[in-house]
Amino acid sequence: MLSFVRHAVLMPFWLAQVFTQEKFFARNPVIGNRWLNEHGLHTARVAAACRLAEARRRRLARRIPDEDRQLLDRDGFVIKRDFLPPEVFAALLAQIRSLRAPARQMIEGDTVTRHIALDSTVLDLVPAARQLLDLPQYRNLISYAGSSAAAPMVYVQTVLSGTVEGAPDPQTELHTDTFHPTVKAWLFLTDVAADAMPFVYVPGSHRLTPQRLAWERRMSIEASRQPHDTYRQPQPRLTRAVSPAMLGELGLPPPRAISVPANTLVVADTFGFHARGVSATPASRVEIWAIGRRNPFLPWTGLDPWSLAALGRRKPLIYWKSVDLLEKIGIARQRWRERGTVSAFDPA
Repeated sequence: MLSFVRHAVLMPFWLAQVFTQEKFFARNPVIGNRWLNEHGLHTARVAAACRLAEARRRRLARRIPDEDRQLLDRDGFVIKRDFLPPEVFAALLAQIRSLRAPARQMIEGDTVTRHIALDSTVLDLVPAARQLLDLPQYRNLISYAGSSAAAPMVYVQTVLSGTVEGAPDPQTELHTDTFHPTVKAWLFLTDVAADAMPFVYVPGSHRLTPQRLAWERRMSIEASRQPHDTYRQPQPRLTRAVSPAMLGELGLPPPRAISVPANTLVVADTFGFHARGVSATPASRVEIWAIGRRNPFLPWTGLDPWSLAALGRRKPLIYWKSVDLLEKIGIARQRWRERGTVSAFDPA
């Protein structure tokens, strides 16, 4: 009886989420309904979101050089070596090394990921990071790859692989982040070796081909068989993972491992298949990491309230606190736990 009442009360909310960025099949019994996905609900969401993303990108194309646009359109990612002037990068690295700030961290398998939000307080201590965030080239590459001029959330990110007991890091599986074009960007503060968590991407896998749409349908039906509320449990395997053996069936090339020196910027559409490369031994990586993910059904590129600097810089903190609250009332799981005041270069 209580379950029936809960479903009746929440059904309008679950229905409305069909037209948002909600991606969890297990969290929403409409989006995760097997019959609906067998009859095209998920693939309709994917197709509509990708068409709207293409339209928004056409309006954003003039903001970036033709060469970068062609690379993003063809491959789904772009690599910019020596992105910052040497003196600015040296200042940024020195300021990050001396920074101690409140952080949160998440454990996946044997890997720890730590975030220090680049809020106004941290930016006052790291003025070189403010220079980075104010660079039109940085902002515009992220906007185009994410098909939106909305402000991303930006952190100092530390990834420590093989530093805790656990299963293999699920992020090393090839996967897509969600059902629509989104963006992540890494400005590496440390060198990234080929055997120490390189960024891995399948070139061209961000394009919605008939083969990819068929894969989305199969994946959604399989995910819809999972019990609801499993999103609250740690996942041994990502829902949207793809086997490397399937890439040929999807008309895709082998994945490319991107090992680069420090001061390299990588911007990628994470609708494409990507992963964190496997480490041969315990390793660490430090970077300025940005993520942009907005309602994919909005036809416009801007009109983002978070683009106001005073508000946007607080977005990561507001996000953390919001999920804390949702966890307290039992309708979400907070993966990011408070770590205390630390340096990005501290061990796990």
